[in-house]
This record gives sequence, structure tokens and C-alpha cells, in this order.
Amino acid sequence: MKILVFIKQVPDTEDVKLDPRTGNLQREGVKSILNPLDANAIECAMQLKARYGATVVAISMGPPQADAVLKKALALGCDESCLLSDRAFGGADTLATSYTLAKAAEKIGDYDLLLFGRHATDGDTAQTGPATAAWLGIPQITLATSLDVRDGWVVCTREIEDRIETVRAKLPTAVTVCDTINEPEYPTPKNIMKALKKPRYVWNAADLGADTRLTGIPGSPSSTKTVFEPPKGNTDTRYFEGSPAEIAVQFVDMLEREHAL
Repeated sequence: MKILVFIKQVPDTEDVKLDPRTGNLQREGVKSILNPLDANAIECAMQLKARYGATVVAISMGPPQADAVLKKALALGCDESCLLSDRAFGGADTLATSYTLAKAAEKIGDYDLLLFGRHATDGDTAQTGPATAAWLGIPQITLATSLDVRDGWVVCTREIEDRIETVRAKLPTAVTVCDTINEPEYPTPKNIMKALKKPRYVWNAADLGADTRLTGIPGSPSSTKTVFEPPKGNTDTRYFEGSPAEIAVQFVDMLEREHAL
């Protein structure tokens, strides 16, 4: 079995600030980390590898410094890494990003399972995994809270609003996983040393055979103009006491006084 795990380098959300002039995220001098939910995808791959045997390839698109998260993926047990880095990929939205990731999957070939974190913390769209599956023309399962492979099928549970679903899809399939699916491991010193000897590749648009009209800014029909913090104001917090019925009456009375009913 060959598993492709797609990961992303993101700003550490605890350090992110907004530029008051432009409204954009200030990335200069901000620590970059592995997208936390991608660590769950890596752990899923490692569990499948331990259970059934697999080759696990970690893939990331970004500038040269994004190789740092691929090194971590190798230290966590991935067998190979591929960095997709080219100025032609810069400024990509989720559609252009997913096209580039799909071209990487096609170049690697012979894959069985594509794993993604549910979303990236710097975008929170949850679109890249499903869009990559669409470019490749393969099934997709989103919001997986458990994952297994049985007789050529991937079987997952999904916890949605009012039920738990069990779904399956024929391999090859793309799956996005939630952070509740597992508890990611930490790389050990021994595995960090092993990672230094594992195959690492860097591919540009020409290597992927990518149409640059579909990558980066030219391939991005959407763009983010500004990001802003909502205005902060003082709130009047009120506490109600009594039985549930009494609290309900007090709450409705308050809404009527505020002309909210």
C-alpha cells in the first residue's frame, strides 16, 4: 500500500498578528509550524503502516523553508518527502493548490490512499483535500473520526450534527481527518537521525508537468483582500438563578426588555 500524506507549514497561531495598515497577516518574524491537524493525518498513516505495511510519502507545497515540516514528517516515520516549490505556485488559492498537489500525486503514481488534515489553521477552508480528489477523479471521505482499510476499501466513521456515519470507498481514495481521530506522536531522537537518510525530493512546475495557467495566482479565481479583527466592545453579562423554568421566564423577560422579541 502506498499512502500520500499532504501537509502544510503554517504560522504559529499564538504569534499571528494583523498589520493595522493592510489588514493582512504579519508573517515576518513569526514562527512557522506543521499544521496541527496534519499531524493527525501523519499518525493515521503510521498506524496503517504498522498494521498492514505501507510506503508513506509526505508532500508539501511552499517556499524552500517549508522543507522543515517535511523533515518533521520523516522523523515521525514517513519514508520519503516531496517539496513542491516554484515561484509559479505562489499566491495560490485552494483550487490552484489542489491542482498542484494532484499533479504531484500523478507524478508519484500507484497510490492507494491520500490523507489530509481536516483544514489548515491559517485558512480554515477545508477545501484542499476534497478539491485534490476532484482533480484526480477519485472518491473522497471528509471529517473522518476513525479510519481503516479492509479488502481494498477504506472504511471511516464521521461524526456529524445528529449522528455517526460509517462510510466506505474503494481505493484509491482521499480522506480528510479530524483532530479527534488520534493523538499524534512526537519524533524520537533516533527517528530524527534516521530521517536524515531518507529520500527527499524538490519538484517545480516543469517537474510536475503542471500547466502554470492553473497554478499560483493565474489559477486562483478567488483571493483574500483583507483579514480583520471584529470590533471589541464591553458586554453586559447577566446571570440567572432558580429552576430551569424560572430561568427561562427571566430570560424571555430580558429579551422583551431589550426588544429582541
